Amino acid sequence: MSSSRHTYQPRLGHGLPHDPLNAIIGPRPIGWISSQSASGERNLAPYSFFNCFNYKPPVIGFSSQGWKDSVANIVETGEFVWNLATRELAVAMNESSASLPRGEDEFAFSGVTPMPGTQVAVSMVAESPVNFECKLTQVIQLQDADGGKLEQWLVLGEAVAIHIDHKLLENGIYQTAKANPILRAGGPSAYYAISDDLRFDLVRPDARQS
Repeated sequence: MSSSRHTYQPRLGHGLPHDPLNAIIGPRPIGWISSQSASGERNLAPYSFFNCFNYKPPVIGFSSQGWKDSVANIVETGEFVWNLATRELAVAMNESSASLPRGEDEFAFSGVTPMPGTQVAVSMVAESPVNFECKLTQVIQLQDADGGKLEQWLVLGEAVAIHIDHKLLENGIYQTAKANPILRAGGPSAYYAISDDLRFDLVRPDARQS
């Protein structure tokens, strides 16, 4: 291996001032997840290990370090909502990450408005321009290469209703940058926005013509 590369085995430590993993795998979309306990207590929390994993049906998922309130609520009820975190909602999103006692309402704490779901009994963030109402499909406890169980839980759900602000649709086409989504980067505080100025397009090659 070239000496121009820093190489390390994660199990032995990275040898750097800060773990670079979150900065390398980034920027990452934010799973701003709302859930509700079986007794009706609302919860709202951001997760930076989040993405979409299937088109039809649409399946999204987030990963939680430890069995947090979001995971517990979703297992209890089988439902959750993903809310798009935007630049305008960045402070509220960050406020909702506070470690409140179980049962305290992060909607109220972060100053956002709960809006009833149409297909699930979980509140959506009214100020968010995009919301996915989801039904739980799987909860998977992650494990390492030796089969050891990790305190990390992957929650997957099918989006059964999707709500999009009409302002983000132009001729029926969703405008990604217009929503001002924010993305998580490395370190304790780094986020990024996106811009149409940075857009480029590539067309997938047709292997039959090669």
